[in-house]
Amino acid sequence: MGSQRDDGSVVGGRPETRWCAVTGARGFMARHLVAALLRSGEWRVRVTDLAPAIVLGPGENEALLGDALRDGRAVYASVDICNLDQVTKGFEGVDVVFHTAAADPGKNNFKLHYKVNVEGTKNVIDACKICKVKRLIHTSSSAVVFDGVDGLFNVNESLPYPDKFPDAYAQTKAEAEKLVMKANGIDGLLTCCIRPGSIFGPGDIILPTLDRYGRTHAYFITNMEPMNMWDFTHMVQEELGYKRPFKIRIPLLIIKPVSYLVEWGYKVLYRYGIYQPQLLTPARVKYTTLNRTFSCNRAIEELGYKPTVPIMDGLKTTVESYIRLKNKVFLTER
Repeated sequence: MGSQRDDGSVVGGRPETRWCAVTGARGFMARHLVAALLRSGEWRVRVTDLAPAIVLGPGENEALLGDALRDGRAVYASVDICNLDQVTKGFEGVDVVFHTAAADPGKNNFKLHYKVNVEGTKNVIDACKICKVKRLIHTSSSAVVFDGVDGLFNVNESLPYPDKFPDAYAQTKAEAEKLVMKANGIDGLLTCCIRPGSIFGPGDIILPTLDRYGRTHAYFITNMEPMNMWDFTHMVQEELGYKRPFKIRIPLLIIKPVSYLVEWGYKVLYRYGIYQPQLLTPARVKYTTLNRTFSCNRAIEELGYKPTVPIMDGLKTTVESYIRLKNKVFLTER
């Protein structure tokens, strides 16, 4: 048996427990990533995000994180990825960085997205080099190959970036991905990019939205179960107990001009307190009216990737978790 040092390493026996850092770690997907890293028993996790202090909410993952924060398997660091000094401090002593921080895709603000997604990612890369981080795993997006004009059918990583993108989020995520790929193999840093499709699960924002309106090396990562978005939406509504709505087809010739009018109205009236449109925007129309499916073959062959949760199982788990949390909040407020 080996003895354990204060830094978590082990002498004369088992391999040491390594430190990793997760940027944007209080986001939906990142919370599950942090929980998975802690459950593995192979990692200590530096949880980094914008907030000055961590506030734990209800749920199994938060309980797991709370225990880890108390016993030292996890530590929280307030880090703005737009500040290189903060990022560098957050990566000290870290072997691997999981970069998930990004600007809100619902806000089509190019200046904001460029600052966070591009300049922030450059800071992450530079900090990795300064701190001698060995590996950087960047969360990109399947949107980086979408032009908003043509549908995508079982495409793979050979598909080039488009000349134009549907929104600022996709454009800047593509720029960030290029930076990460270019940094691979330089100064001892190995990098890769993961391109997930739409992500759902316990704690996401899809179910609350549907519930409210019911009364949308780069590797493509999906469930490998292609599904029409509207069919998925209807499945969620049925699981929530709502009757499946009648299908109403509104021609794109009507929807597109209306979406541009809504976006123009915001640009003119935002200074008077008008909220930025989230649903009926030209980019959203493009995302929801064109099919996009992706091949995961490269991830299967090179990473041994295999989906662990079928879509229907994941959907049921997500709905059950949402209903439990909703009921708990309701009882607390009474």
